[in-house]
Amino acid sequence: MNRHLRKTALVTAAITAGLLMTACQNGSTSNGSSPHTSASTTAKSQGTSKTSGTSQHSGSSGTSARNASKSQQGVNATITGGTVSYLAPGKYLVSAPGKTDQAFFVADDTQVHGAGTICGGSRCTLDQLETATRKAAVPADVTIRKGVATVVRERGAADTGSGTGTKGVNGTWLGQVSYLAPGKFTVSGPKGTEQAFFVADDTVVKGYGTICGSSASPSACTLDQLEAAAKKGLDAKVVIANGIATSVIEDH
Repeated sequence: MNRHLRKTALVTAAITAGLLMTACQNGSTSNGSSPHTSASTTAKSQGTSKTSGTSQHSGSSGTSARNASKSQQGVNATITGGTVSYLAPGKYLVSAPGKTDQAFFVADDTQVHGAGTICGGSRCTLDQLETATRKAAVPADVTIRKGVATVVRERGAADTGSGTGTKGVNGTWLGQVSYLAPGKFTVSGPKGTEQAFFVADDTVVKGYGTICGSSASPSACTLDQLEAAAKKGLDAKVVIANGIATSVIEDH
């Protein structure tokens, strides 16, 4: 009887130990899955945060690029009698009396002509333009195409008097019109003299077949058409006010 009781006790103890081991294993598995799930959730959270940060950076950069691209499109102007000021690297502002201030960019092929302030020679570098305009606004005329300056031409002291085509020149000339530079022309006068003048966005240009249109009736022409015709040779009547042509009418 005693041996039977001891055997029964041993079997009961073995069964109890087995049940305890199973319970421990189940508890270990349950406790182990929780950290794994937490780590997975944390990784997903970090991934979401990282993706969100990248998106914000790309969005900002993309907006900036679009704004720069938009600023460089569609703006075509020839602004004379104004001053050029520095805004930011590669970006400037030209201001002229009676006209809206116009921001513009420069490019590697932008022609910069100096008259003593930007540089002493006829051709200046973009670095010289930046250095000069950082100190003070520089009197200059600017030709802009699609928001980018093709020419920045400084007006020197000699350009402030009459007979130079920038200020104080008023009159009507009938003669051969020749191209000098973007936005700048000459018209021959009496006894072979020549009068320089600028054109502006509001300059009226009419052609009778050479600038544009036909000989039958006058047609309104663009400044680009005037420039192309003047490079080949053109006779026209030019009315100038303060050095800027108010009208260029092709002779016919």
